[in-house]
Amino acid sequence: MGTVLDLDLPAPELTAQLCDLASPSGAEGPLADAVEAALRSLGHVTVDRDGDTVVARTALGRATRVVLAGHLDTVPVAGNLPTRRDGGVLWGRGTVDMKGGVAVGLRLAAHVPAPASDVTYVFYDNEEVEADRNGLGRVARDHPDWLTADFAVLMEPTSAAVEGGCNGTLRVAVELTGVAAHSARWWRGSNAIHAAGPVLQRLAAYEPATVTVDGLDYREGLNAVGISGGIAGNVIPDRCQVTVNYRFAPSHTEAEALDHVQQVFDGYDVRLLDSAPGARPGLDRPVAAAFVAAVGGEPRAKVGWTDVARFDALGVPAVNYGPGDPQLAHADDERVDVAEIEACESRLRAWLAT
Repeated sequence: MGTVLDLDLPAPELTAQLCDLASPSGAEGPLADAVEAALRSLGHVTVDRDGDTVVARTALGRATRVVLAGHLDTVPVAGNLPTRRDGGVLWGRGTVDMKGGVAVGLRLAAHVPAPASDVTYVFYDNEEVEADRNGLGRVARDHPDWLTADFAVLMEPTSAAVEGGCNGTLRVAVELTGVAAHSARWWRGSNAIHAAGPVLQRLAAYEPATVTVDGLDYREGLNAVGISGGIAGNVIPDRCQVTVNYRFAPSHTEAEALDHVQQVFDGYDVRLLDSAPGARPGLDRPVAAAFVAAVGGEPRAKVGWTDVARFDALGVPAVNYGPGDPQLAHADDERVDVAEIEACESRLRAWLAT
């Protein structure tokens, strides 16, 4: 018999139970089984499953529908399970990223049977790995109707503050060519690595913008994140590649972002490696404004990319909101203040009642 989740446990204790059932990316099956069984036992939600993603929905005929979503997987365990409680702090893999948020979502699903808006709860797999394995992305492709909503909350760790939308991100390779030669007769060649100097100078001189979108300030960035070239210690390299990452405000499309990078490196061969759109926070919409009013605090922009972008692509405005310091995510000393877990549950419970 698999693990039986107790949704009557206080959220911090439920967080510990979820964390102690280790679920590194690709091995979420036992946890997904336990989540599915717990949700099916409730009776007031309908439950669907796709792979190791579990979706539960109320069907009360409300005028609006909201989504609460969290991923079940973690990065690999690093000797930091089982969890341990030290006063007001819970230590262990997943406590921050993001089983505290999952615990809150499960508690709300169990104990708010008649919310003011219909609610879709999404617990998905493979967030911490390559995008084509992402469970939320798979559901968005194969079952977009499961995610139909007016607003979404992705319960990524934000230290219980609202972080709206997210920047987009793309990576390009700036390709440089030369002429190979023996390094003892270097003058017969042309060094492609040396040719990268002006590329790096352009990056060093670049002044990134801060762009205001829906009242939030998104800091952009353009940075070299890798450089490669050369085949041996006695050969002048004829090829070099500088990999550049551009973090762009959600007011720009991916095409606009790529065009900007190509302009920065005008005269060079620029090849797109990968790209993901940003997400507008949508804080001007009434349902989003009601969320901010209910949970309190001053919203801020999400500087990194998150799965809120998948909701935005479906036309659903979304924010990040959950317990845990994001700077402790993936750390060997990962830990969460249990008061943040309790605060998130209390605030979200109040929001769902309005």
